[in-house]
Amino acid sequence: MTQSMSSTQTRAPHQWLALTIGAVYLLVGIAGFFVTGFGGFVEHDHEQTLLGFAVNPLHNIVHILIGILGLALWSVPSRARTFGWLLVVGYGATFVFGLIAVGNPDINFLNINAADNVLHLLSALAGLAIALWPHRHAATA
Repeated sequence: MTQSMSSTQTRAPHQWLALTIGAVYLLVGIAGFFVTGFGGFVEHDHEQTLLGFAVNPLHNIVHILIGILGLALWSVPSRARTFGWLLVVGYGATFVFGLIAVGNPDINFLNINAADNVLHLLSALAGLAIALWPHRHAATA
């Protein structure tokens, strides 16, 4: 029992970052449905924004899935790192896609705007920090 108590008290910073990002994305995904409703699943409409970020129902679902992954993976150091790599790859690719899609409503099925692109880049960088956070080595007696 003391081992499990000590393990919850020794979470690494990258784990807390994964938890925080997961919780924020989950909440943003849920809040997004208050803006978009459930219609126009892949609609491109920059009038539908949440704090300046364009959203649509598909975009909301992606945020919810990222949030769930963060909440599911944060508690074990190696899994938190996996979540970090998922952020790097997923949001890195979404950032690149967004650079092309912002000016092209025919392919912008996630309703990405310039603010989203900045957030996606920051999310990829946060994922890199989570994935590459220095390993902590336990002291031996």
